[in-house]
Amino acid sequence: MPKVGIGYTGNLNSLTKKKKTSGKRTYKSAAQKKKEEIEAKKAAAAKEDAQKQDALRVEEQENYFDLIRSVHKECDEPIDWAAIRDAAPPFQKDAPGPAEQAAAKALADYDPGISAKLFKSRAEKERKALEDAVEAAKQEDAATFTAWQESVKFAARMLAGDTDAYLEAIAEADPFEDFADYGSDLEFGTDRGDVIEVEFRVKSEEAVPETRLSLTKTGKLSEKAMTKTERYDLIQDYVCSCCVRVAREMFAIVPVEAVIVHAVDGALDTSTGRLSEDTILSVCFTRDGFEDIVFDRIDPSDFVDRFEMNVKFNKTTGYHPVERLSIEE
Repeated sequence: MPKVGIGYTGNLNSLTKKKKTSGKRTYKSAAQKKKEEIEAKKAAAAKEDAQKQDALRVEEQENYFDLIRSVHKECDEPIDWAAIRDAAPPFQKDAPGPAEQAAAKALADYDPGISAKLFKSRAEKERKALEDAVEAAKQEDAATFTAWQESVKFAARMLAGDTDAYLEAIAEADPFEDFADYGSDLEFGTDRGDVIEVEFRVKSEEAVPETRLSLTKTGKLSEKAMTKTERYDLIQDYVCSCCVRVAREMFAIVPVEAVIVHAVDGALDTSTGRLSEDTILSVCFTRDGFEDIVFDRIDPSDFVDRFEMNVKFNKTTGYHPVERLSIEE
């Protein structure tokens, strides 16, 4: 599957209408908000006694478990590519734009003050500054009009099923920045306008810890290995939650009818002693299957069962390798 690897430099932020002023995603789920509260508590407790620090470590881990079970609850707002393509121009191309009109009016209304009237050079400087502002405003309007033209053109490419445009939009939107927090990453690929494939590398050894923290009755920190069933259950929830999130984001950005997600994880090959990557879940999500779903209330494992998929999962042995679903011509 080809990597994104796109060197697109256009301004898609105006297309996606993402309300990111700080460059960070605005999270909505309760687990994400709890994470922020815990970070604030950790900072405040930095100088407090070890027992409080231990209590925060336990709280932080429990919150992390909630986070990896609720990855699917986050998603950016869908992009209305048709509305972008059909958007009216910001102003008549051969007429002055709004910025130029405002600057021209300021120049026309210029009335030198008493000091400027007394000192001719001052009045000339002030008028020159207003004239320069008119020229700058022309450039601003030109940039606005060009941005509109590029937006319309790009939206038309998206709606025409241009797969290069798909990858450019995904790269610019960067909807999976938080996956790095769990150690996982993704690759995208497609040669069809109605389907996109995503390879989700789970990296469960990094994403899901093998031990659980707790406090004893005396308030001391205790760390014990999870049971196999407990850890595999957590891995299943994480994998399914991420796969659902991947599909949600793809349907929000790209006008496809299906998203095929291949979850890949490392497993020990006992014949070589090396880790090998195998597909552990391959699922085909459909756009109509995502209609009217209350994602805050679903169980991601149950939701994935609604779609065509290849999976082998056992509560005591976890996931096992499966064949990938393939796109039918």
